[in-house]
Amino acid sequence: MSTSASMSASASGPATVSALTAEFDDVAGWTADAVEQLGPAYAIPAACRGSANPAALAWLAEACELSPGTRLLDVGAGVGGPAAWAAERFGVRPILLEPMPAAGRAAARLFGLPVIAADGTRVPLRDGSVDAAWCLGVLDVVRDKAALLREVHRVLRPGGSLGLLVVVARGRLVLPAPEGNVFPTRRELGGLLAATGFAPVQEIDRPDAPPSWKRRADRVAAVVASQHRADPAMALADRQGERLGRLFAAGQIAVRLVHVVRRPAPRPVPPESRPAPPGPEALVRTICGGER
Repeated sequence: MSTSASMSASASGPATVSALTAEFDDVAGWTADAVEQLGPAYAIPAACRGSANPAALAWLAEACELSPGTRLLDVGAGVGGPAAWAAERFGVRPILLEPMPAAGRAAARLFGLPVIAADGTRVPLRDGSVDAAWCLGVLDVVRDKAALLREVHRVLRPGGSLGLLVVVARGRLVLPAPEGNVFPTRRELGGLLAATGFAPVQEIDRPDAPPSWKRRADRVAAVVASQHRADPAMALADRQGERLGRLFAAGQIAVRLVHVVRRPAPRPVPPESRPAPPGPEALVRTICGGER
């Protein structure tokens, strides 16, 4: 998945930080190494592994009405696969926001895209400076989800689209979640988006990846596993994936694609438009219940 794992670090113990770092940073660097060994055809599928695929990205791109020159912010961009896909297919101008250093370096190595080393709760961009934003597989590992969404709202132009890929809980989880992951229910997600200034447009279940895409992503993952099997970070990342897989198999979680748009912030009422405060006589009538 894309990553903003460091955003949950302050509320998580050292084990959680290590598990998220292993899953989203160590493996990211190893993925770039494996892609360079196998060839560029493996780059985008491997860099999208765990979250996006061509069908999901195409739905999000059309929903967000991406076109040549669109300024697309990818929050928690990871290794950069979705942003690279959008640049290649739609001619967007992507801006990658990624707090994990190895993931950011991997995105720059594989795709030559601009990467800002920052997390989604503190976006170093001007208000209303981007046309659209993606946040793919990120909200689940962010402790303060509302803070991230408020920042995305701030940097989006009025009416701009936000495309989300979110793992949602189908009720109370019985099996353990991967460390550092908190899955909202669909109802909680809807309330969170409304409270942070977004209006719903549409949402769907994530479509399946085509076999050719999955085959290339799996090949890169196999190379990574063979070269780093003895590394403790690999064991941590595998445990995260195993927990996620058990939750999917048990039907306790699902992946949703969500399209929302930024509602304009309410305009302050200018002082001259505000009603004048009541004078002394009106105040006396109000208190005493009539004319005197």
